[in-house]
Amino acid sequence: MLSAFVPDKGINRGIVEQIAWCNGEPDWMTEIRLGSLGLFDEQPMAEWLVANMPDIDFQDIYYCLGPQDVPLAGSNEPPKAESESEVIDRKRRDDLKKQGVLFCDMDTALVEYPQLVKQYFGTIISPGDNKFAALNTAVWSGGSFIYVPPGVEVEMPLQAYSQYSSESAGQFDRTLVIADEGSKVHYIDGCSAPIYTKDSLHSAVVEIVVKPNAHVTYTTIQNWSSNVYNLVTKRARVEAGGHMKWIDGNIGSKLTLTCPSCYLVGDGAVGEALSVAYAGKGQHQDTGAQMVHAAPNTVSKIITKSMSKDGGIATYRDLVRVDVGAVGAKSHVECDALILDEDSMSETFPDTEIGERDAQIGHETTVSKIADEQLFYLMSRGLSEEQAMGLIVEGFIDPVTRMLPLEYAVEWSRLIELQIAGSVG
Repeated sequence: MLSAFVPDKGINRGIVEQIAWCNGEPDWMTEIRLGSLGLFDEQPMAEWLVANMPDIDFQDIYYCLGPQDVPLAGSNEPPKAESESEVIDRKRRDDLKKQGVLFCDMDTALVEYPQLVKQYFGTIISPGDNKFAALNTAVWSGGSFIYVPPGVEVEMPLQAYSQYSSESAGQFDRTLVIADEGSKVHYIDGCSAPIYTKDSLHSAVVEIVVKPNAHVTYTTIQNWSSNVYNLVTKRARVEAGGHMKWIDGNIGSKLTLTCPSCYLVGDGAVGEALSVAYAGKGQHQDTGAQMVHAAPNTVSKIITKSMSKDGGIATYRDLVRVDVGAVGAKSHVECDALILDEDSMSETFPDTEIGERDAQIGHETTVSKIADEQLFYLMSRGLSEEQAMGLIVEGFIDPVTRMLPLEYAVEWSRLIELQIAGSVG
């Protein structure tokens, strides 16, 4: 299937208007895009990003590409995808509609459900949040839209998969999930990219609205090639009694910067973040989570596992904030790093802000290496070095892997094994 629309490289008002025109968008979305372009132009690059993305050239990127055929994990058929980041679990859409569940790509949602999109778009992550949120809002294309009506529980996970298909491509998917009161949904997003000679940019925004007593699980498995800059802004607003769980798996990329966050704004809201990151040669994984307790009796948990090898850098950042008035808040953080050789690095930057005396906050951090004695013991039992290291790593990441649906847990373990095999062999 051929791309339907390939604009010139670069970003300017004309490109943004062309994207809007090709999508047949309402005027209010075009106005949002153009306003966001202005914010993107005004905001300077953060010093940290300048240092870690010295080669990025925003005028040497295609900001919208056409449709591709993308394989779904565990499926023998490659369903059609209507854009670079298109919902492809299409067989279930009729069944979901009977329940009142809306599940489609964002481009379709803008046409078919404009009032819902207008009501929530940009309300969780504003264009002015950061430079790359502004960029995404200006040029977004594709991504997923989910609305679950009150009281409806979606039994099987909803799934989507996106893949780069062009060199010097930018991918700017936009995902919006709305779980109405008392509903329940699990969404799984997979991403990958082949290796090209030039660097590529993935700048995504994920907004999630968790209404009272609703439950949302958002799982991301990202397997990027080593020349992709992967910058993602993810945030959920969790109302009274709601429960939000982020599960993040990050492999590959030249630089990944992602920090899923929960704003716990209702009494008894719960936020969880579980993540695994692997940094190999020439790779920097900057991951973590943010939990903002803005209401009484809120609870949060952060569990992260990072691995680095062959000179890779694994950075962990977190923010746990308890606002004034958020009495009875509880939070627990576990940050574990495994360094697999002498050339690699692990960094930790925790940030805790407490506005109430009765807050219960726990924070545990460990950094360890695979000891020669561990490898010797396992190898003396007949395992190769590669098998021994793989077994140790598998045990290390098990707390997160067990949270995945079976087929994704198997795929995730396989991807980790391939990384270890490539570095050992």
